[in-house]
Amino acid sequence: MGGEAFEVIHNEADGRFEIRLDGKIAYAEYRLLDSGVLFPHTEVPPAFEGRGVGSALVKAAMAWVREREQLAIPTCTFVAGYIQRHPDLHDMVHPGYRAALGI
Repeated sequence: MGGEAFEVIHNEADGRFEIRLDGKIAYAEYRLLDSGVLFPHTEVPPAFEGRGVGSALVKAAMAWVREREQLAIPTCTFVAGYIQRHPDLHDMVHPGYRAALGI
């Protein structure tokens, strides 16, 4: 995994966290619900894969969720996988989704 530092932009108007590189955009979408913050989709262009771009997006998004004192609803497999690998985030997962993540 890459050790690069990326500038993550919170694009509230489009409901997503973004990293822009070389004219392309990687993003993690979210939707605000009464029950928490739903993460339905993450998109990382192939040229960015393996550089830690997706992880940087999810890390920033989860920090934002924690600041808001809300729960994450990770229906996106990438977001779910990131959370599974980071036990410090398990408490942030909506109880209805913890079993699906095995936490």
